[in-house]
Amino acid sequence: MTARGLHIGALSLLAAFGIARGAIAQEDELTPLQDTYAIVGATIHTLSDGVIENGTVLIRGGRIIEVGPRLDVPSDAAVIDATGKHVYPGMIDAFSRLGLTEIGAVAATNDQNELGNFTPHLNAHTAIHPASEHIPVARANGITHTLAAPGSGGGFRGGGGAGSIDGQATLIHLDGWTVEEMQIEPSAAMVVNWPTIRTGGGRFGGFGGGGGASSFTEAKKVYDESVAELDDWLMAARHYRQAVDAGSTRIDRDLQLEHLSRVLDGGLPVIIVANQKRSIEGAIEFADRHGLRMVLAGGRDAREVKETLAEREIPVILGPVQTLPDQQDDPYDEPNTLAGDLYSAGVQIAFATFNSSNSRLLPYEAANTVSFGLPREAALEAVTLNPARILGVGDRLGSIEVGKVGNLIVTDGDPLEIQTEIEHVFIKGVPVDLDNKHRRLWEKYRARPQKAKPVTVSDATP
Repeated sequence: MTARGLHIGALSLLAAFGIARGAIAQEDELTPLQDTYAIVGATIHTLSDGVIENGTVLIRGGRIIEVGPRLDVPSDAAVIDATGKHVYPGMIDAFSRLGLTEIGAVAATNDQNELGNFTPHLNAHTAIHPASEHIPVARANGITHTLAAPGSGGGFRGGGGAGSIDGQATLIHLDGWTVEEMQIEPSAAMVVNWPTIRTGGGRFGGFGGGGGASSFTEAKKVYDESVAELDDWLMAARHYRQAVDAGSTRIDRDLQLEHLSRVLDGGLPVIIVANQKRSIEGAIEFADRHGLRMVLAGGRDAREVKETLAEREIPVILGPVQTLPDQQDDPYDEPNTLAGDLYSAGVQIAFATFNSSNSRLLPYEAANTVSFGLPREAALEAVTLNPARILGVGDRLGSIEVGKVGNLIVTDGDPLEIQTEIEHVFIKGVPVDLDNKHRRLWEKYRARPQKAKPVTVSDATP
């Protein structure tokens, strides 16, 4: 979250551009105020209890109330005939910037970063812009909820040598007029950007890229100092909590330490963004020292410590796999095989885009790993049930089960396949509008009039 003035400027600018979105489906057969829906005749991929052929999903009051074959449909239900179609849980982008950034080159529309390296008291919830054009684009491709995470500007590949405590990420539905309507967990996790050892070099040179220290010794010193600073913050948070619990009247309220103390002793999950092997090992040791419930994000070199991750039951949120290898000596398929290697080692994985405009590509990131060793069902779970479990909402989201929130998608095929069409999206048990800027532009230019062929001298009648 940038300075408050920038946030106000972003809202004003976006309003001036006339960015708007629909809140509910406009299909004639569906009533906007309808409370009960029945999706009938579909192949239902529950992700928790196998596949149900020719099944029915009943939704009432935003929740799934019944799933199975040959169910009686209530008389007050709006019926969606899904014969020959498929029903899947809505997908979750487990780490994104959705709602926090709009146009990368326009600073006033970017509100994912805050001034300073230690801002545990700040929450992405306060900066989310529900009218972002990126949200309906992602939603139209089956993304129904996301973890909107603050950042320090380092991006997915973990740029920047210094560590930072970036603030609290919020879990939201991708539908709602206000952030209060969208929220699932306003404070779902604390985000920490782990320091890296950086020396000079190009994309494939040095220890993680250019712009670093002149020698390894100097870079290691900066790294150690940064880790020590993170330790100091956690120790200060522990002492602050102890003083408050003891009823001390000699300390002033400190919002930074108050919020940071929530992560201690396995409280609020801590998502640590780290990529280098040394950084991942350092982050694990840090989490052990302070009793943190750690989730690794990024994890480029996670295969080198996969046994430790599995043993400690540390889940990994993987970044985009449709990318080049990061290091000069990496195999060409290194990004694609990582998920399968971690899965085989027993590490729980989820996929994320670490992005806003590319959040719509989430299913294809998962799909790219299937041909490199990750089972298809595991890839589906990594964009549905696994991220819900990792973020502590597996009892509410991620699969098609009685009692869970009705976040569902109706498709004409496998949602991981790029040619599959998403025909209906349900969020909180209600069908939502699939219109979006990409579709409007496609329709606009598809309907462009064809100009007559210009007459040339050779075509002219003598």
